[in-house]
Amino acid sequence: MRTVRLGLAQINTTVGDLTGNRGRISGELAKARREGCTIVAFPELAITGYPPEDLVLRRAFCEASREAVAGLATETAGLIAVVGFVDWHNGDAYNAAAVFIDGEWHDTYHKQRLPNYGVFDEERYFAAGDRVPIYRVGDLVFGVSICEDIWYPGSPLDAMALGGAELCININASPYHRGKALARERMISTRAADNLIAVAYLNAAGGQDELVFDGASIACDAGGQLLARAPQFEEALLVLEVDLDAVAQRRLHDPRRRVELRDRERLIDVEQRHIPDPHGRFRLPERQPVTGEQAPLLDDHAEVWQALVLGTRDYLAKTGFKQVLIGLSGGIDSALVAAIAVDALGPENVIGVSMPSRYSSDHSMTDANELAANLGIGYLTIPIEPAHAAMLEMMADAFEGTAPGTAEENLQSRQRANVMMTLSNKFSSSIVLTTGNKSEMACGYATLYGDMAGGYGVIKDVPKTLVYALARWRNEQETRPVIPVSTITKPPSAELKPNQLDQDTLPPYEILDPIIEAYVEDDRTVSEIVAMGFDAEIVQRTVRMIDRNEYKRRQAPLGVKITPRAFGRDRRLPLAARLTQ
Repeated sequence: MRTVRLGLAQINTTVGDLTGNRGRISGELAKARREGCTIVAFPELAITGYPPEDLVLRRAFCEASREAVAGLATETAGLIAVVGFVDWHNGDAYNAAAVFIDGEWHDTYHKQRLPNYGVFDEERYFAAGDRVPIYRVGDLVFGVSICEDIWYPGSPLDAMALGGAELCININASPYHRGKALARERMISTRAADNLIAVAYLNAAGGQDELVFDGASIACDAGGQLLARAPQFEEALLVLEVDLDAVAQRRLHDPRRRVELRDRERLIDVEQRHIPDPHGRFRLPERQPVTGEQAPLLDDHAEVWQALVLGTRDYLAKTGFKQVLIGLSGGIDSALVAAIAVDALGPENVIGVSMPSRYSSDHSMTDANELAANLGIGYLTIPIEPAHAAMLEMMADAFEGTAPGTAEENLQSRQRANVMMTLSNKFSSSIVLTTGNKSEMACGYATLYGDMAGGYGVIKDVPKTLVYALARWRNEQETRPVIPVSTITKPPSAELKPNQLDQDTLPPYEILDPIIEAYVEDDRTVSEIVAMGFDAEIVQRTVRMIDRNEYKRRQAPLGVKITPRAFGRDRRLPLAARLTQ
């Protein structure tokens, strides 16, 4: 059998760190050579990190990216290497892949399909390519594409396959959301089988601002069968072999290819590139293919947990913070954030701060203390009652003649924010992690410049019902609960006034969360959501809360994206607007 050994280098890059990213690539090139790989591939924009956003609007940055990738050429001797970078070509920027063959930069592929939806803005930054090169070197006939190119059933993949390529190397920086890994695998399997071509799909791993890249790189044969899978949420060099004779044999057995080849117009843009192989380095041996690793996909809760941990860890590492501060209320949200932070950074880098007020219950303070002890984190108690009392006295004349209400309640939250931000300011390597969840952020059940104040919102895209599920899942991973059971079982409360419960203001979370998902993630109308079986008054009230609190969300810190439609980059609505439902 004519087989080719591939190395898919699933690496974690940092946006803008051209030197560091290049060094990481160099290390993986050496490792791939030791593993006997013929081809090694690196993620989309591996040189610059993804997404570089408005850095691409700086010509000097684009030129530096090109210079950095050019410096890798000599390190690819004896290999074929595909490296993602920003190319500056004919006065414009391209999302590109450099194709190195035996120590020389032979060609550059420019991404054709530029996503411009959700978190993607590639039409803003890049020109689209129009070439479908096919590389013929030794016994290899392969093509290269980038991320979105393969999500469509047509060109460039079909042209590449009809033009004779037996293998497509598709490099990606595909952001995570729940369940996406399986959806990607189904798509890649379909593309491979429909086009009778082996596909190596390489993804990045790591966190970048609110995005998490979950790895899970795969390869499929020309029948769509999974050949190998890299682990999720970690760097890896996935080594596998692809049987190219099997691709040719499958094509002989499938008459669709002959029919499609009659349509010569589909090959207009195919560019055959024949690269000499004078030393015979790319003459493939006939050998039995070696099965690649097939790392298991994580279950739903484990997958989300790892995304939150990786996103938090990488945000701190890439922004230079060493330590986190978390306000511990004794409630489920702050407990979950603290547990995530410990798994991301280690207990020595996490400090919990209890800030009781006159309304804080004894069980809340006890739960916060028990959590800190269970996690082994630093713990401070700073009562806010002196500041709260002083603020009420200071505002007494201005508030005279009015009944106490939300403004007085929110004073406590803002005093706590003052404490947390002062600690962060004093210990400058520390960042405040906010603890609001997606259900609260959707409905505005949070205090602007209060509990919304901080540097990173770890669970801002996690619905409240999932918060509880993750807390229970995390406890199941230990011999005894880390998060106190009473924290999970007691009714949630902001404790800003006597006997306060979340459900005094919000519908029950098991009803609220599906409504939020339908309205925010699926863009369903009120009537459509009511038709799904929800109470009309609850739906209307929920939608009104979501719409009128957009201004709060604009001022919230960024945080880990885990759903298909996260607040922020994913969902952009005008503030000064009159919305009809």
